[in-house]
Amino acid sequence: MAKAVVKVPTPLRPFADGQAEVAIEGSTVGGLVHELTEAHPGLKRHLYGPDGRLRNFVTLYLNDEDVRYLQRDATPVKDGDVVSIVPAIAGGSPWDAPVSPRGSRRAPAPAHPGAAPFGPEDLRRYSRHLLLPEVGVAGQKKLRNAKVLLVGAGGLGAPAALYLTAAGVGEIGLVDFDAVDLSNLQRQVLYTSRDVGRPKLEVAQERLESLNPGVHIVPYEERLTSENALEILRPYDIIVDGTDNFPTRYLVNDASVLLGKPNVYGSIYRFEGQVSVFDARHGPCYRCLYPEPPPPDLVPSCAEAGVLGVLPGLIGTMQATETVKLILGRGEPLVGRLVLFDALAMRFRELKLRKNPRCVLCSPSATQKGLIDYSAFCGVPAAGDAAASGDAIPEIEPEALARALASDDPPLVVDVREPEEWAISHLVSARLIPRGELPERVDELTRAKEVVLYCRSGTRSGQATRMLLDLGFSNVRSLKGGINAWAERVDPSLPRY
Repeated sequence: MAKAVVKVPTPLRPFADGQAEVAIEGSTVGGLVHELTEAHPGLKRHLYGPDGRLRNFVTLYLNDEDVRYLQRDATPVKDGDVVSIVPAIAGGSPWDAPVSPRGSRRAPAPAHPGAAPFGPEDLRRYSRHLLLPEVGVAGQKKLRNAKVLLVGAGGLGAPAALYLTAAGVGEIGLVDFDAVDLSNLQRQVLYTSRDVGRPKLEVAQERLESLNPGVHIVPYEERLTSENALEILRPYDIIVDGTDNFPTRYLVNDASVLLGKPNVYGSIYRFEGQVSVFDARHGPCYRCLYPEPPPPDLVPSCAEAGVLGVLPGLIGTMQATETVKLILGRGEPLVGRLVLFDALAMRFRELKLRKNPRCVLCSPSATQKGLIDYSAFCGVPAAGDAAASGDAIPEIEPEALARALASDDPPLVVDVREPEEWAISHLVSARLIPRGELPERVDELTRAKEVVLYCRSGTRSGQATRMLLDLGFSNVRSLKGGINAWAERVDPSLPRY
């Protein structure tokens, strides 16, 4: 039996007693992971499906090699080996966030600068680039003639946009439909307190054009969809993925592959980040790494799980670096390589990515020839779908819950958030049962005549309500809008976050 270490990523550490790595003895990769789940049963549903097979959104690495291209679970291990669990992460806000009431807004394309010479002000502005042999005047012209599209102007898109604008990329497209929220300012460095409530793209365009008037900013104030993605991406040379949800992430990947464009990928979760360059012409695409997305209830968003404010600055800047390298044709881009960053350990690790010879999108035998319904693919119902199908989650309005709690027979109220969120605010009458612990603690609910679950905004409590309904509970509802709606409409003394 070999003595090896299994590295547990941040999203799964709560199910492994908070451990970042676990020393285990075993003879194969599969044996090590099995021992891990035996010691920490809560990990099992996150790693394995009902059929007992490893989920498609989880990849196992032995040292820096993907075990799918070795001997899979039967890959032997030796003393000192490291097995890494690498799940798909997204973070950010939900897929069904409201679209800005301003609607679609696109700026006209400017006249192409062509081979026009740099003026004195340009030479001063870019002087530190011009001094680099790897850039020089020729490289700066490449930057000026380049067109880059950033999908998302949030945590990742904000720093990437700032540095690409400062670098002199000639045209930068920005896709986003959100407004600036106070909670954005902890990490989204394009915006200030004065901007709260304004459309992000309106603020971003002003800030970026002020930083470098020579860069043309093209705002696309609309949701990226299967209907408009190819049209929006087509004019650009490079796509930067700053998305915050899985439906858009797969959409960006698929559209980039179909158009033959490099996709500079970044994702964040709590204290960890991932960066790569997916270019199906020269290496793998995102689907080669993760053929399928995780179910919506298994990977919480940044709004639910939190994120270290400086982390997207680092990951977004790395994406900008890779973009500049691609434009210049210099250095070694992260094609076929995945960089993992752990801020708590201040450690970078690099894993090898391989092109999946059976990838449904980018392999010679690809079966997917166009864009698909990404809400359905990721298990995220589009607006109105649940109600139309009769599968809607039963909810209770905050005011109705307040009346029920004041009655002679109040419901049992359960807070499914994490202890850190409970410490921020909670309903006085509530019982804390984090969503991840709910399957093991359902016995605490069986005697209640009525159960009301709540979380921050209603997403997690809705998922927990569905789980209880599937287990046979009948009189269970989710607080519509979560504790934030309660604070807004019932008890303004409670802080919102």
